[in-house]
Amino acid sequence: MTPFAIAGVQMHVGALHSNVEAMRHRIEILMARFPWTQMALFSELAPYGPLDRFAQPFPNDALVNFQEDARRFGIWLIPGSMFEKTEDGRILNTSVVINPDGEIVAKYSKMFPFRPYEAGISAGTDFCVFDVPEVGRFGLSICYDIWFPETTRQLTSQGVEVLLHPVLTGTTDRDAELAIARATAAQFQCYVFDVNGLGAGGVGRSVVVDPSATVLHQSAGQEDMFPIEIDLNQVRRQRETGLKGLGQVLKSFRDRDADFSVYDRASGTDSYLHTLGPLEVPRQGSTRGLLVSDPRTSIEETETDLLQPPNISVLHGKTGSD
Repeated sequence: MTPFAIAGVQMHVGALHSNVEAMRHRIEILMARFPWTQMALFSELAPYGPLDRFAQPFPNDALVNFQEDARRFGIWLIPGSMFEKTEDGRILNTSVVINPDGEIVAKYSKMFPFRPYEAGISAGTDFCVFDVPEVGRFGLSICYDIWFPETTRQLTSQGVEVLLHPVLTGTTDRDAELAIARATAAQFQCYVFDVNGLGAGGVGRSVVVDPSATVLHQSAGQEDMFPIEIDLNQVRRQRETGLKGLGQVLKSFRDRDADFSVYDRASGTDSYLHTLGPLEVPRQGSTRGLLVSDPRTSIEETETDLLQPPNISVLHGKTGSD
């Protein structure tokens, strides 16, 4: 076993001011309390909060400061994510990986913005896989990405053993996300570090899950720093012999007989999906998805809800964040 300690930092995130100095202060506290920490992970949009009007160009001063901290303490650092404003005017939800030499070695933009609530946020298309020398292979996904198992499938098929997953969830679906985190660990036999924020950064309840779907740590609703030493031999052993000596899911997927035509967009297999109407925020009293028989419901609303065009449109307007 090569010991490797990853610390999640669950902290209060403000929406209307920078949180960068507060993050740096917590890094100092973390390393004073737990000097054996080798990697630190913050929550989604921790540096500048959930409003895209604070989008930053890349590189920026905050990243320079975080690079200095990583170099100073000799740690790997993933400082959550921040909205990135690109030269062509797009806004992405972007994270970086900083190594102990203070170098940015990887960059990742969220593939699945939380649409329709994150309307106007562009999606990334490149996966993030990086190696920690003499330790193992790590992958990065952001919040809503984990709801789409294809993203983790791609990462683990490339050998990722630890899924680093910063989130910003302040909504009532946190229980579902915790279930998905455990299921992801079991399905892909990997560690999952799922770090949420507080305040404008979420409802907390961060979680660390090992490849047997065992919860190693569960935060509550207060600030928390939780360094966990991982054992990647457990990942490798279970991928060879199965979860608790049972399902060898990665090898079974490799040796499958079936091909999945749903991933061929020209196949027509996904035709049902095109009957679901546009991707938009629900409105008050919407009857979408319901067979309406109440005579008080207007014919106009029923027709509007049931007879939608098959193409999915994305609204552009005020943004939110998952």
